[in-house]
Amino acid sequence: MDGKGSWRDNVFVERLWRSVKYEEIYLKAYESVEHARKSIANYLTWYNQKRPHSSLSARTPDEAYFAMLPAIKTAA
Repeated sequence: MDGKGSWRDNVFVERLWRSVKYEEIYLKAYESVEHARKSIANYLTWYNQKRPHSSLSARTPDEAYFAMLPAIKTAA
């Protein structure tokens, strides 16, 4: 299967949500929806800005993404 609807389309999002569920949601008992939203937002900030990822050579997703921006701008 290649193209729209390919399994590769969702692999990264599914992996992210697995991390959110197992590292944040399942470990906490939220007091309210507002508390859950704030806690998940804090987790996503940590996940993107402070947590090193082995698949990114121990860089954070923000470091990996923003390091590529100058190369993308010069290519365009």
